[in-house]
Amino acid sequence: MTHSLYHIENTSTIYSPGLVFFLDLIRQNLARTIELAGSVDRLRPHCKTHKTREIVQLELAAGIRKHKVATLAEAELLASCGVPDVFIAYPIVGPNQRRLAELIRRYPNTRFSVTVDHPHSLKTLSQTMSLENVEVDALLDLDVGQHRTGISPGPEAESLYEQMLAAPGLKAVGFHVYDGHNHQPTLAERQAAVQVLMEPVLRLRETLEAKGVAIRRLIMGGTPTFPVFARMDIPGLECSPGTLILHDHSYSSKFPDLSPFVPAALLLTRVISRPTKTRVTFDLGYKAVASDPPAGKRLVLLDVPEYEAILQNEEHLVVETPAAESFQPGDERLAIPTHICPTVAMHQQAYVVEGGKVIGTWPIVGRDRVLTI
Repeated sequence: MTHSLYHIENTSTIYSPGLVFFLDLIRQNLARTIELAGSVDRLRPHCKTHKTREIVQLELAAGIRKHKVATLAEAELLASCGVPDVFIAYPIVGPNQRRLAELIRRYPNTRFSVTVDHPHSLKTLSQTMSLENVEVDALLDLDVGQHRTGISPGPEAESLYEQMLAAPGLKAVGFHVYDGHNHQPTLAERQAAVQVLMEPVLRLRETLEAKGVAIRRLIMGGTPTFPVFARMDIPGLECSPGTLILHDHSYSSKFPDLSPFVPAALLLTRVISRPTKTRVTFDLGYKAVASDPPAGKRLVLLDVPEYEAILQNEEHLVVETPAAESFQPGDERLAIPTHICPTVAMHQQAYVVEGGKVIGTWPIVGRDRVLTI
């Protein structure tokens, strides 16, 4: 890691622990994402990582018109930015179905789409959309191995898609194929895994097309398999990486083929105590960095020699280092989060650095579950 990438001339306006976006690196990652996809038309980036209007606007300025979200609040955020095509990759059930209808009415210039993976949720969604007198695009969510949501490609999926075609208030437009279980370390292994999962998906598509049903859209993959799907020449294919715009330590360390991408969102932390000759305590607890990675592996501290994270509480990070006596309270360090998506959601704002200078802050709008709808 080249630490010079993260130079900040004046940190006096950054309260710690603070989330810092390096704008030059965000632009660089965005350009590399488009280059790898081959065209903006083949991209549908996920908003769940950054959750900010400003990055959405950067993507729109780059020509990206199709976006993916996980929540209705993120969908409203995108629609409020003028995004014309928003896919909510999450089952919409209960009162959220009425919220979806209101979202469709509130933003008539945005076309929304959702997933369907079960006859019951299909029935209630269709009833709600019909009662609310609106229409929403729907994609069949296919379970290709993660077993989190979706329906396995096969006869039941074929039947469900035919039910979607006949459901009032819905317009069936294709498949959603997310393979979040594919984290094989080498690109060749991920390519092999994708080839296996694609066979039943394409067979299902062929079966439906033989009946005269057009499957126009295939939204596929996440960040680890993005390089695999980006190389495929399949009609209607859209790649939906999320993490790459900000990137993080987990993906940069696990996947060498993603090395052109650089972590662009870091945490600024300060020393608050030096309790022993070998210990330094930073103000970087697990309320400021994602705690889903195991303790001790949630971040990488830059410029802290030979350290070992031995304790992390809500507001404290305690490390052992032979260089402890060189640290004083108030000393600053930067940390690269292991998992950036939930880390961003822990902060109300990000400090934005461009050309080494803090140029302002960006609110993390999409961290909330409800905006106005």
